[in-house]
Amino acid sequence: MNKQDLVDTLANKIGVAKSDAEKMLEGLVEVITQTLKSGQEVSISGFGSFVVKERSARMGVNPQNPEQKIQIAATRVPKFRAGKNLKDAVR
Repeated sequence: MNKQDLVDTLANKIGVAKSDAEKMLEGLVEVITQTLKSGQEVSISGFGSFVVKERSARMGVNPQNPEQKIQIAATRVPKFRAGKNLKDAVR
């Protein structure tokens, strides 16, 4: 399912115009992004949690020259932890 399919399904599910559903979806994504950017966690009860994890620096391999080692810098990455209800629904 891509973004447009999600907008269409959301519009039908809650009975609003597709443009309103798209604004809601974009607003949700923006709020989650800004919250993660500030280092906070977003938890949606029964669905899951969006968190930011620190990935430590490490040695890697240059894919164009596998014999060459390169240093990969530490970085922050977004992660999603599925909630119990979502896990149970998928199983």
